[in-house]
Amino acid sequence: MGEKESVETRSVAAGEWAFTADVSGPPDGDLVLLLHGFPQTRHAWRAEMRSLAGAGFRACAPDQRGYSPGARPADIDAYRVELLVADVLSIADAFGRERFHLVGHDWGGQLAWVTAAMHPDRVCTLAVISRPHPAAFAAAMHSDPEQSGRSGHHRAFLRPEATDELLADDAARLRSIYARSGVPRCDAEAYLATLGGRDALDAAVHWYRAAGRSGLRAPDIPAVTVPTLYVWGDADQTVGRAAAEGTGGFVDGPYEFVPVPGVGHFVTDEAPEAFPPLLDAHLRAFPEG
Repeated sequence: MGEKESVETRSVAAGEWAFTADVSGPPDGDLVLLLHGFPQTRHAWRAEMRSLAGAGFRACAPDQRGYSPGARPADIDAYRVELLVADVLSIADAFGRERFHLVGHDWGGQLAWVTAAMHPDRVCTLAVISRPHPAAFAAAMHSDPEQSGRSGHHRAFLRPEATDELLADDAARLRSIYARSGVPRCDAEAYLATLGGRDALDAAVHWYRAAGRSGLRAPDIPAVTVPTLYVWGDADQTVGRAAAEGTGGFVDGPYEFVPVPGVGHFVTDEAPEAFPPLLDAHLRAFPEG
């Protein structure tokens, strides 16, 4: 790997928190923030970090609130989406950037949709893997019995004992999630290096527990107006076709929907070669203005 594409792990002070983050690319490159989902970490973006740096972007993939030891409040209310959005903006501020490109997957995708919808003045472009626009997802949850069944883990994680169940027997249930989802064992171990401890995993599960406590209801999230790329694996175990295809109804700006045949929920792990060229083309089509 050349110096240009090298990835540095550092602590990023943002607001009252310190986020562990991978950073790559030239300091003067346009900023791209990459937000991971559950049960993953910044490791999910390893291929994208190298690709973005090689293309001249300044890329930052943080371990998000709860995943970073320096940003791990104990209170469930501290994981309300409006506070998570504030984290995204604060991280961009830490890099001295008023505007930035935003990428997200799973819960990171949910957060990316909300940030872009609520702060189009800050977000240049949006790219999301798997997670539909929140309003499209909410609509599918009510109208599509298949989607409700796919999202059963959302309800299961609300139980106080959920964390202990995931970690029991050397994290057997968590390891099973990775294995059934096509995550290579080496990458599962990388995620478990962060999420294998109770404090970290409990904080990560708080994202689910806090979802109903926010003043921002998913059906009320407005349409996104910034240029948007939405990538969905058509074998996704948690997001069905109705929610994925319905997302286009909640984007008022330029929009591209790319289904990836035969790939499931964890696109960057199952098919690490699939997303970087799509993201590169998207960013080149809509350079920072």
